[in-house]
Amino acid sequence: MNITRRRGAIATFITLGVLTVGLAVALNIGWIILNERTFALAILGVILFSALIAGVVLNTVFLIREIRRNERQDSFLNAVTHELKTPIASIRLYLETLQRRSGAIDEIQKQEFYRIMLSDSDRLLATVEQVLKAGQLGQRHRQLSRAVINLESLVTDCIAITLQRHNLPPDSITLQPTPGGIRLHVYGIAEDLRTAVNNVLDNAVKYSPNSVHVVCSLAIWRYTSVTLTVTDTGVGLPPNQFKRIFNRFYRVPGRAMATIKGTGLGLFLVRNIARQHGGDATATSPGPGLGTTITITLPLANSTTTTGSSGASQ
Repeated sequence: MNITRRRGAIATFITLGVLTVGLAVALNIGWIILNERTFALAILGVILFSALIAGVVLNTVFLIREIRRNERQDSFLNAVTHELKTPIASIRLYLETLQRRSGAIDEIQKQEFYRIMLSDSDRLLATVEQVLKAGQLGQRHRQLSRAVINLESLVTDCIAITLQRHNLPPDSITLQPTPGGIRLHVYGIAEDLRTAVNNVLDNAVKYSPNSVHVVCSLAIWRYTSVTLTVTDTGVGLPPNQFKRIFNRFYRVPGRAMATIKGTGLGLFLVRNIARQHGGDATATSPGPGLGTTITITLPLANSTTTTGSSGASQ
């Protein structure tokens, strides 16, 4: 209902803008015709007319953007509510079962209940941390200390965490060997980079509903940067979504995406963390149903930084 109402409001603003521009054009042309003998007044009229048109167009664009932004925020709130409510309800259900039927449940079943509750609590914690990180990212630039980080070790740790979180077999997510066995180091905040890599891996798993097959690789790019590419075989993306998916609160429309829950913050955090480290994040896809590749580009730590930082992270 809210979406229909907002679409109606957008259509109203567009119609109002078109009518206003048309009226302004008619009035300006009429004014010029009436004052065609006065060249200076005609020029002044054209200038004022152009300013009026620009103001109307900017006002209309601003109003439409605000409506769409509010729509994304409402979708975000609904998604966060679901992401918080679902694991809480699950944990509560299993706790009530354990409380009421404690004597009738064998030890094996209890251990399974404990495993599910821990998984739900991890999901709950991940959602809360993601929301908090989105709020803190722009505020603490950056009080945390930076260090030289072995990117391969960090990615390996993140893969292990993702496999455990989603109960996946080891071959579901693989990291290809670095060419030449080179150790690739970057200079940054390990906590934030870990968040970025975890979000990319979680997205790759989440948007591979049929089977998870994710391939990660590290490579040097233009001698001064390192790229981390994460390729999945999931639902894929149309070309017009490559940039939009990094916007705050944005969720890709479509039936294939509607059943996949999320807050719309994961890739927004990825891009912002990469940019705050002097890099960037991009997305490509052969098309819907053909998988997606997310690439994070970061500056390589130079030799001066490596030797000057005693607290290097391995």
